[in-house]
Amino acid sequence: MNFKKQILSLLSLLLVQIIFAQGGTTIKATVDKNKILIGEPIQLTIEAYISAGSPVKFSDIDSIAHFELGKPEVDTVDRQGGFAVIKKYSITSFDSGHWVIPSFVLSPTAQSDTIPVDVVFSDFDPKQEYHDIKDILEVNPPKEDKKKWWLLAIGGALLFALLIFYFTRKKKPQPVAAVKTVANPYEEAIRQLEQLQKNKPAAKEFHSALTDIFRLYVFRKKGILSLQKTTDDLVLQLKGLDLPKDQFDKLAQALRLSDFVKFAKFIPSAEDDNQSLEEIRNAIKTIEKTATKVSE
Repeated sequence: MNFKKQILSLLSLLLVQIIFAQGGTTIKATVDKNKILIGEPIQLTIEAYISAGSPVKFSDIDSIAHFELGKPEVDTVDRQGGFAVIKKYSITSFDSGHWVIPSFVLSPTAQSDTIPVDVVFSDFDPKQEYHDIKDILEVNPPKEDKKKWWLLAIGGALLFALLIFYFTRKKKPQPVAAVKTVANPYEEAIRQLEQLQKNKPAAKEFHSALTDIFRLYVFRKKGILSLQKTTDDLVLQLKGLDLPKDQFDKLAQALRLSDFVKFAKFIPSAEDDNQSLEEIRNAIKTIEKTATKVSE
């Protein structure tokens, strides 16, 4: 009996030491937003306090279900009786739905709360009216000053001389080269989008053609070297177009979604395809409308 009591006393003492060593260890996890658009980045911050002499270690996070993680920013701060480790992750999700970031555990007595995050698509109204294409406005030429009579006389004499020279020449008339009509960037982009929506190829070809149409339009209309840029670089350049923030976020989301489809990282639904096309179409119309107002 004495031997059993000694064993129980030893185990109790060991348990008390472990609890005492871990008693000052805490961990807390937070996000800056609990509802995001698909593909929109948010910041996950995990702060752990570890008491001095504690055997607990704060390891990096490898993965979170339904989310993609970037490399963390790590900061360590000495505090009385221990130190704090702060890790900030940039995370995003391309799976729409209600997801939960799980609890992070340092020890049996130190674990963070779970965090709910809703990943949604932006609102889209298919009944929204389209704006008609504006007609080309004719600009009246400025009124010219009256010319002196002797200038008219000289001009008439030169014209008469040219007529005589023209009719006295015996050269065969040369055929007039046909003038090639080039559609303006806006009309061409809208026509290509309508054709793409009508034919509707496979998802990969559809999203590849969709981004190519937009890139070519902004190159021809705004001179942005979009054909050689990555999607992230293109999004940075598009900030200079002063699009409304909500529309800019939807456009960036559609471009990034198309990238994931092209590289087989995401399988879109028919609703995803239609929404991406409408966001590209609306962005082109807004850019064209802004450019028209500036020219007027």
